[in-house]
Amino acid sequence: MRNVTIEQLYHHPIVQKYVNRSGMAHAIEVAEHAVTIADQMNVNPDQAAKAGFLHDIGHYEWYQDGEWDFDRYKENDIHAIKGAERAHKLLIRNGEEHKAAKAIALAVLLHTDSYLPEGDLQLTPLQQVVAKADTAVEEEKGAHHYRTISEEEAINRIKQLDRKVQQLLKSKHDIEQTH
Repeated sequence: MRNVTIEQLYHHPIVQKYVNRSGMAHAIEVAEHAVTIADQMNVNPDQAAKAGFLHDIGHYEWYQDGEWDFDRYKENDIHAIKGAERAHKLLIRNGEEHKAAKAIALAVLLHTDSYLPEGDLQLTPLQQVVAKADTAVEEEKGAHHYRTISEEEAINRIKQLDRKVQQLLKSKHDIEQTH
């Protein structure tokens, strides 16, 4: 039913490099929130978990004199563009179904409007889920990117998240079979 799990993604060197850069604790928390919101909105929880987990994979390190320069980041950031490409490539190379990989990458692309020109976008339900999940855990001046998590806790939470996604998919499948 699932071609790629969050745990498989977690162990990938690209994820370790780029998701750790932007905050593994934050990525896991957004993925957890995304699954909860997806369940409420009847959105695919597997795609929501993956998009939530990978949403900041495109972050660049905006340091100046050894300190994170939040203002410079807000002025110049396009992390969602790089992240969408990076997430898509990672998912395809790991065996994700192509349409799902595209939907996930587009949710990564549109999880923030920090780089977009003014105007209203019509987001898909999956894109709304990821944007809401990220906003729900956002902290002032990007502090959410600095929270730390031990590898043991990260793996435990990811395994729990994978189990929850599998249960939700099975439940949805069982309901569809009865109709």
